[in-house]
Amino acid sequence: METGTDIFLKSVRKICPDITDDELLQFAARVTIENLNRKDFFLQFGKVQKAIGFIANGLVRSSFVDKEGNEITVGFYTEGDYATHYPAFITRQPSKYNIQCLEPTTLVCISYENLQWIYENLPGFEKYGRLVAEEILKRQQARIESFIFQTAEERYLDFIKGHAALFNRISISHLCSFLGIERQSLTRIRQKLAHK
Repeated sequence: METGTDIFLKSVRKICPDITDDELLQFAARVTIENLNRKDFFLQFGKVQKAIGFIANGLVRSSFVDKEGNEITVGFYTEGDYATHYPAFITRQPSKYNIQCLEPTTLVCISYENLQWIYENLPGFEKYGRLVAEEILKRQQARIESFIFQTAEERYLDFIKGHAALFNRISISHLCSFLGIERQSLTRIRQKLAHK
């Protein structure tokens, strides 16, 4: 059975196949494994994120609490994704988000200090870091644009299309929050689609 580190290193190798075995070993020596239970927090609002976490196994949800006290889901991250509030992580600022496990989750973690060491001493990993940052930015931009350019129904259909395996792993209330709609609206959308 593969360990969290094995899964992580395979994903690194897939993105950056030119990294040498020696570089990969040095990189692996700088990561830690964190096993969290359902409902545990990987990151809490107001705290500085100590490490970026690659999800080897499990599911997490990123959320914040609005001024009215409502918890708003902004993302779901599963195997192969990074659990991070990246802008706060790289600037060492307190996060505006919570990242909470929805399932038991294994994260392969790289501390900010180790990430800086990796960039300085293993130049091949700068490309990896850039590609990961670009992927995070693309996802954030797509999320923003979904609220600007799409209807609630279109956001729902995109979610089903892009996250079919995730659909049965999250609650309806978290899904509604993520889509920015009330539960009744989701019910109407589902009924409408069922009759098509």
